Amino acid sequence: MQLTLLTDYKGFFGSKWKSSPYRSGYDQKYLTSLFEKEGFSIRFVPLNKVDHRDPSWKNAIVLYTSSEEIGMHYKQYVEDVVLGLEMAGAQVIPAYALLRANNNKSFMEIYRDLHIPAELCTLHAQHFGTLEELQFALNENQIEFPCVIKKSAGAMSRGVHLAHTKDELIKKAKLISASGMLKIKVKEKLRERKHPGYKPDSMYAEKFIIQPFVPELKNDWKVIIYGDHFYVLKRHTKEGDFRASGSGHNYKAGSAAEFPLHMFDLLDAFYRKMNVPNFSIDFGFDGTHGYIFEYQGIYFGTSTTVRSADYYIKRNGTWEIEQKTLDQEQEYVQSIVQFLKKNKA
Repeated sequence: MQLTLLTDYKGFFGSKWKSSPYRSGYDQKYLTSLFEKEGFSIRFVPLNKVDHRDPSWKNAIVLYTSSEEIGMHYKQYVEDVVLGLEMAGAQVIPAYALLRANNNKSFMEIYRDLHIPAELCTLHAQHFGTLEELQFALNENQIEFPCVIKKSAGAMSRGVHLAHTKDELIKKAKLISASGMLKIKVKEKLRERKHPGYKPDSMYAEKFIIQPFVPELKNDWKVIIYGDHFYVLKRHTKEGDFRASGSGHNYKAGSAAEFPLHMFDLLDAFYRKMNVPNFSIDFGFDGTHGYIFEYQGIYFGTSTTVRSADYYIKRNGTWEIEQKTLDQEQEYVQSIVQFLKKNKA
């Protein structure tokens, strides 16, 4: 069976912490050898070389890379190519919707609402396209305080703020949603004067989400899943800051991460509903309830895997600890193989 792996404009594939050269993704020769040992033939194709008119794409199995470059401009191109392949009948892994949700928190919440049953959704977020939409929600008393406002695009807690009042929320929303240039703002003012009743375009149209604030959390966990292997990284908050992601503060990995084991069942059920080979979850626990803050089905950070000496796996209904024996490429390949067998590709 052949697998097609799509590379970016640099010729890279995937996301790997401490790759060599720096930020170059997976070792493609090594990846090829691992897949070949599993009985697959591999070809790498640059994203811009994909000819969607080629009938051979129908039923082809396609793995692909993504991008987190500033502005997400190249990611938009990746989305075009991958959606086109899915429309051409290819089996893209993961499905296009998971690519759309990657570093796109507004669609992440929409996808969660559509695909995850209510009992697994312990945290519900509201999404907004403009500041004006938020102001309408505030006028209708649809926002509870305190709350967390997040820019839709971004990682490592960038563009994430806590708001306790309406005024504070509006101030933070203006900060992260500002989109209009001065010359456009002037033109809109002139149109407003020239045409009675004209409603000017929003100058705050960078989309964002608002999540309920979970108080008194001292840490969260990054959980990385490859097939049935669950890797865990505990991330503490800094003094005076509610954010743990990107804090770099007192990380603990693997069995040292003090993860509440009974919460693995929630994460496992959530992961299986997503139907992806590998997955990343940002998770919080207040002593009673678990909260899935964010998730990713592609192109997530892999430091959790590298930092961990062991992982969790469910055997006979019990979550057990096993020593890590596979490297990053091996984990990726095994997760793809398991996924294809499960879905009988």
